[in-house]
Amino acid sequence: MDAAPRSFDELPTDPVIGVPVPFAAGTEAGASVRTLDVRRVTQCALSRTCGVCGATLGRPLAFVGTPRELDRMAFHVPACHVDCAERLLASYADVADPVLGLDAPPAEWLLVTTASFEFVRPTKDDVDRRPVFEPLIPAVP
Repeated sequence: MDAAPRSFDELPTDPVIGVPVPFAAGTEAGASVRTLDVRRVTQCALSRTCGVCGATLGRPLAFVGTPRELDRMAFHVPACHVDCAERLLASYADVADPVLGLDAPPAEWLLVTTASFEFVRPTKDDVDRRPVFEPLIPAVP
């Protein structure tokens, strides 16, 4: 894996969609925002690094996701610095393609802050085989 962290302005750009590729999606040449790299997602969780820039996290933590992820309190994009999350959402505001492992483009992006999370890996019986981040209460949308 390549060196991290990178500032937001140094993130690679998706060659098709033209938006920054977050650390959790991969940062090697040709990385795409369409999917999340499970190795990077796990690295972010276990090392408490930002899913956008790859730097060490402090508090508060920010999660970006859809209203459905908020309803379930289970996010697929790793925790981020608040500034990184805000910049990522601003960059993705006009994207009409599915990104970050979603099946369809979200009607709305949400940013949720919290102080901690649980990392839950899928089991063999789970229909959705992606790991999730469960913010611990209180989470503030």
